[in-house]
Amino acid sequence: MSKLVINARSTAHRAAAAAPDVPPAPRWARFAAKVAVLSTVPSGLWRIAFGFGAPVGFSGATAAAFDAHQPGWGTVYCVVLSLLAEALAFLTLGLVRPWGLVVPRWVPLLGGRRVRPLAAVVPALLGSAILTDLGATALFGGWARNLAEADSPHGVAAVVMTLAYLPLVAWGPLLGAVAIDYARRTVRWHR
Repeated sequence: MSKLVINARSTAHRAAAAAPDVPPAPRWARFAAKVAVLSTVPSGLWRIAFGFGAPVGFSGATAAAFDAHQPGWGTVYCVVLSLLAEALAFLTLGLVRPWGLVVPRWVPLLGGRRVRPLAAVVPALLGSAILTDLGATALFGGWARNLAEADSPHGVAAVVMTLAYLPLVAWGPLLGAVAIDYARRTVRWHR
């Protein structure tokens, strides 16, 4: 058995020992967390390609404004935004993994401490509400309005951009479902 597998198992055992009263996440929640993380990948890859100057279909004044900063600060912005979105989505896994119950030992100052459930649940539910609202707004008119602008991508470029961003609509609801399950498993409700 590889050292990595042994380390992963020992981490899971330490987390279970530190939080013995927390049942494991159900299979559907683990699956939903993985899909939430993957939902940000297509738009991130599209944005990074755009940041490095790939022709993605913008024209006119919009294209000229982008060309002035890509490559350059526009590239940095696109890469950082993509990495930030992926890092935030990655935190969804903490709601179904042992490191969402006990901070990994390698984390300075907090390593080995139990995660306070509300410290994970409140930001996750807030993020879910914001992302769900943004996704619903885009689905029900916002995206179509943006693509109707003269400088926006059209044809195949518009389809590619839409397919890259469409998975983001699932991020908010998936995060919400996983956060509610995490709360159900970890938060003690006093009457």
